[in-house]
Amino acid sequence: MSASPQNPDIPRITEGAFFTTPQRLPRGPHGLTRDEVQTIQRERLMIAYTELVAARGYHAVGVRDVVARSSMSRTAFYECFDNLDDCADAAYQRFITVLVSTMTERLRATDVSHEVPTVILSYLEALQFDLVVARTFQLEFDAAGPASRRRRRDALGFIATVLRDEHRRLAELDPSLDPDLPTSVFLAMVYALRQLASDALDDPDVTDLRHLEPPLSAWLTRSLRRG
Repeated sequence: MSASPQNPDIPRITEGAFFTTPQRLPRGPHGLTRDEVQTIQRERLMIAYTELVAARGYHAVGVRDVVARSSMSRTAFYECFDNLDDCADAAYQRFITVLVSTMTERLRATDVSHEVPTVILSYLEALQFDLVVARTFQLEFDAAGPASRRRRRDALGFIATVLRDEHRRLAELDPSLDPDLPTSVFLAMVYALRQLASDALDDPDVTDLRHLEPPLSAWLTRSLRRG
């Protein structure tokens, strides 16, 4: 997690994890379409917003701050987003999409009920890869509005459903596994993991989330088995 050369107090995202900073638009005439220009501008604005919220908190960032950090005009901002909430929601949607996609790929390639540490690490490592983004959307966005909370619930519910389905598939082959665990059990596990990760992100002394894995793995492994 590196600081911005513009402001050493504002940490930079990790390039290529959730966002990738595009090159600045060329001066003068260029061959880019309007859609291509907007894609570049939206990415720069979402990155600026994410970095600012990670540094200052959800309620301390305004359009003027995002415009200044992205080195863009207010006109360009409002060509990309209706308002600050629109920018925030787009950035949060990116976080959720990448996180769920990363976890789902790992889950579906993993023997879920027998490789619990791998499942937990897939989540923690996705957050660990970019702690700036993780702190913004995992921690600061607890103060966001209903739309963001609904998006979070949908994402966590989807992950819980994938876990349940994979567990039931494996329970057909392993009699030690409990095949009748409801989705609510897996959802509780997902929420517990999320809350522990959020608490760790809120602790400035914690730099590696992966220390959460061993005790969680032991608890979840026992919870998936009969009796």
